[in-house]
Amino acid sequence: MEILEWIQHWFKENADGEWEKGDAIQITTLDDPLGWDVEIDISNTSIANLDIKWILNENGKQDWYGVKIQNKRFRAAGDAKKLTFLLGLFREMIEKIENE
Repeated sequence: MEILEWIQHWFKENADGEWEKGDAIQITTLDDPLGWDVEIDISNTSIANLDIKWILNENGKQDWYGVKIQNKRFRAAGDAKKLTFLLGLFREMIEKIENE
């Protein structure tokens, strides 16, 4: 299943009448450096209690991404070509925990 289809399915599966009324999934842009910022409320998921400090992987100004989980929120940011990759990181974490 392609990542957008998966996110849509995951969103629908987690909707409980309250969670989706807030900022359940936010995708915004960054201007300095140019890129994407993804923030997802994971308070009702199996990874809600994880705490991962910011991890930055940088190969240059136009090839970077970072990820963290804190306060029951998944947060990832990356360069302008990394949106699909960032959503994929979230999917990977969810699927890994669910399959353990």
